[in-house]
Amino acid sequence: MAITVNLYYTGKNGSALAFAKEMTESGVVADIKAEEGNLRYDYFQSLNDPETVLLIDSWEDQAAIDRHHATPMMGRIMELREKYDLHMSVERYVSDSGMPETDQKFIRK
Repeated sequence: MAITVNLYYTGKNGSALAFAKEMTESGVVADIKAEEGNLRYDYFQSLNDPETVLLIDSWEDQAAIDRHHATPMMGRIMELREKYDLHMSVERYVSDSGMPETDQKFIRK
């Protein structure tokens, strides 16, 4: 059962986007993606609010998230959040068994 966490980073004067760029360019994102149990770790910029960046962070299970949170990398992430003075809101989702066939007819492949 995968767990996906949507983290919305909000800052001022482009700081959320600068944070995401530093996370990517410094190699932190690549390191996280290489962690056992990571399924997805991708940033997106909001079209409605240029001061907000969305991180979609998905893991195989809670144990994988717990291992990730125990890494020294989390300290680096927290330092960067402070550096860019970011505020966060979070949504957490647990995957179900799949998309119902009745919904699949609306998906264009």
